[in-house]
Amino acid sequence: MTLASRSVSTAPAQAPHALTRLLAAGRPAVMGILNVTPDSFSDGGQFIDPQVALAHARQMVEDGADVLDIGAESTRPYGGATPVSRDDELARLSPVLPEAVALGVPISIDTIKAEVAAWALDRGASIINDVWGLQRDPGMAPLVARRGVPIIIMHNRESVDPALDIMADIAAFFERSLAIAERAGISRDRIVLDPGIGFGKTPEQSMTAIARLDRLKAFGLPLLVGASRKRFIATVTPSEPRQRLGGSIAAHLLAVQSGAAIIRTHDVAETVQALHVAAAIGEA
Repeated sequence: MTLASRSVSTAPAQAPHALTRLLAAGRPAVMGILNVTPDSFSDGGQFIDPQVALAHARQMVEDGADVLDIGAESTRPYGGATPVSRDDELARLSPVLPEAVALGVPISIDTIKAEVAAWALDRGASIINDVWGLQRDPGMAPLVARRGVPIIIMHNRESVDPALDIMADIAAFFERSLAIAERAGISRDRIVLDPGIGFGKTPEQSMTAIARLDRLKAFGLPLLVGASRKRFIATVTPSEPRQRLGGSIAAHLLAVQSGAAIIRTHDVAETVQALHVAAAIGEA
């Protein structure tokens, strides 16, 4: 029996948590990206000033973001990011997180460090987004289990292999992550799976992951897709990251058709509009 059909933990939640609220609307949730980093692939340095970052966070909420994902260490999928110490990561988050929490939407923290995650949870964050799917910091899974918060498990690879069956690799990665979650006692209703578009994948493999996203529904868990401004778009229509809005929306609409429950994007207003229009047309 595979972990796609095994329970991680079926203990009922004691109270509604951030993920339950996000998914309760019966429509795809929109996650706005806030990178307080100097070197993120699309907007590195743009929001390093705390006041600029907070203004952008407020705008995303006004534009319809259901949740904000704040990252203080670049996880740029094509390499070149500078590793960041725990202290530097906390220094970038400190002036932003409390006021972001006050905006009234759930806050996700994009980090691979359990210490950073714990610090953020203590200050009001309510979701952890781990781009190594509980497989990098051994303290992350016990922390998530102990705090009872939702965890986004993203597929990742150290290197790109063009010959790889990417869907099989994603499934095997999730099996390993879910085994870690099960051992730690993480409740199944707190897990989201993210195929990691652009991470450890060729552009063609990223497109395959979107085209065949429905295969991941076998795990029985909510799916998140973040194709926003990713490089695969430029292989179809040459463009710089900030010129990839149309391609991002196309990818996200197809992902929703294939079962994505959460869309992670830099461009909240446009994504919200696209999702509403697509839904209205579908109901006409």
